Amino acid sequence: MKSIALAGLVASATFFGGCAANKSSISNNNKITKMEISNREKVVALVKSIETGAHEPVAYINPTKYIQHNLGVADGLAGFGAVLQQLPPNTAKANTVRAFQDGDFVFTQTDYNFFGPKIGFDIFRFEDGKIVEHWDNLIEKPTSPNPSGHTMIDGPTEIKDLDKTEANKAFVKGFIEDILVNGKMEKIGGYFDGDNYIQHNPQIGDGLSGLGKAMQYMASKGISMKIDKVHRVLGEGNFVLVVSEGTFGGVPTSYYDLFRVENGKIAEHWDVMETIAPKAEWKNANGKF
Repeated sequence: MKSIALAGLVASATFFGGCAANKSSISNNNKITKMEISNREKVVALVKSIETGAHEPVAYINPTKYIQHNLGVADGLAGFGAVLQQLPPNTAKANTVRAFQDGDFVFTQTDYNFFGPKIGFDIFRFEDGKIVEHWDNLIEKPTSPNPSGHTMIDGPTEIKDLDKTEANKAFVKGFIEDILVNGKMEKIGGYFDGDNYIQHNPQIGDGLSGLGKAMQYMASKGISMKIDKVHRVLGEGNFVLVVSEGTFGGVPTSYYDLFRVENGKIAEHWDVMETIAPKAEWKNANGKF
């Protein structure tokens, strides 16, 4: 069964009567005072609870409205019970390496062990402080670094240039549309500082030279990579996540690409590609995107 990174945690809601009370502390007068935390902190706690088994973070999910876009799980909280039951005891791990907030959206990059080692991006949408929608992309964790010695998750984590968030989002979206969607390769030099480009894709080396070698190899094997549509662009400061849809080797594929922008150029890239299951196998009707 396709593993679902958030499944075990959310499924626990079915065993604890749905949504618990908001995280709180008890004052000396025995009065309950709500602890205000950010949506980013809620998501990090929620994901970590997959590992710890804590029940409190379930309260951050709206129990009556939880729209699921992971096609391997039924919609709502009730859809997760069966997945929880299949999880081997004391095996789950969840280390969120990067977490970002863009308006009502929080997106994360996490090193998981959930039915096996995986790297995943998760996106959560909030309404009135509660999670109401979830998207993700997962891939089996590689056993070795890429040709330049990088893993899928190492590299900088500090968020900078908050005042440039919208400009960076527009810049990265332009790169995806110009180069990857429309194939305007004559524009590629405007998006990079020469060959200074750090790559975390498990199959590709650093720099435009590394990307070129990978593209040549795929072409020699008759493997095509195509992006047809950009569905979502989220960002915070110098980090931008692009969610897009296309094909890889002719197979429908969901692309999640995280970029770090530095001095107006793309400086670093992380990604997760996931095959989109045939519609006949979907367990909800919400679609991948």
